Order: sequence, then C-alpha cells, then structure tokens
Amino acid sequence: MITCFSKKKIISLILIIFIILLIIIFFVSKKDVNQNVEGYLATTNEIKNTDESINTSIWQIQIPKINLIANISEGTTNEILNEFVGHFEETAKDNGNIGLAGHNRGYKVNYFENLKDLNKGDEIIYLYNGVQRKYVVDSNSIIKDTDWSKLENTTDNRITLITCVENQPEYRRCIQGIMVIDP
Repeated sequence: MITCFSKKKIISLILIIFIILLIIIFFVSKKDVNQNVEGYLATTNEIKNTDESINTSIWQIQIPKINLIANISEGTTNEILNEFVGHFEETAKDNGNIGLAGHNRGYKVNYFENLKDLNKGDEIIYLYNGVQRKYVVDSNSIIKDTDWSKLENTTDNRITLITCVENQPEYRRCIQGIMVIDP
C-alpha cells in the first residue's frame, strides 16, 4: 500500500510541475508577443494607438484648385524645402498667422509652383494636430524679399504662403488666406 501511495504522490507531483511549467510558458510567450507587437507599432506608422500620435500624425496643406497635397515640416532650410512645405518657425501652427514656404521651380519638389494661379476665394485646407481648417484666398501679391510684415502674428486666423518669383530674386509671391467658419 505504501508503494501505491508513493506512485500516486509522484504522479500528482509530476502533474503539478507540468501545470506550473505550462503556466510559466504561457505567460512568457504572452509577454514576448506583447513586446513584439509594441516593437512593431513603435517602428511603423500603420497603427497609431495613442491620442498624441494620432493628433500629430498629419501636418499637411491641400489646395484643391492646383491639385496640391503636401506634408509640412518645421523650418525653411533647403533640406526641408527639398522634401516638404516648410513652416516658418516664428509663426503660429494653429491660431494666428500660419506662415508656410515652398519651392516653385527647379528643385526636387516644387509644391508652390502653381500658387500664381490662385485667386481670391480659392480654398486652402490646413491639417494640424488632428484639426482641419479651411481658408479662402484673400490676396495674391508680390512683396520684397525683405518684407517680413506678412508673417507677423495676427489676432485673426490666417495662412500665409510664400514662394519665389521667377527671375526676380528680390521679390516673393505672397498668398494670404483667411479662415472660414463652416456653418
């Protein structure tokens, strides 16, 4: 009888050890899967799972009349403007006067090449921080390259687009749009 009891005890002990090992393997595997998923999400833009990443994922300008859709980046260096529309760092990003610059010819990307075709009332769409704003062109003018007054902060919400004028290096084309409140 002692032998039979010992066999039962041994079998029970083996089963308990087996179950404990299964539990350990399950939790370790689950942790590895979670780490792999988190690592994947951190290295791709396919899925954004936090409010902050969703809000800042798109910074873009769209101008339907000239078929423009371009991503915006901070700064106006040649490196920035060779890939993006650049944001004048000293201007607003949401409320006030948003200042943007872009090439219009002779570069890898010339997002502002057709700004000269914009007229009063044409639509400009600006996306930033998860919010889309609509502006309408209020003016399309030529300014001196030393005139920075169009980029000064304003109490109203407007957008200012600046690009060069062909064969006139001392001048800039300046498009200003005022924000439209949708009914």
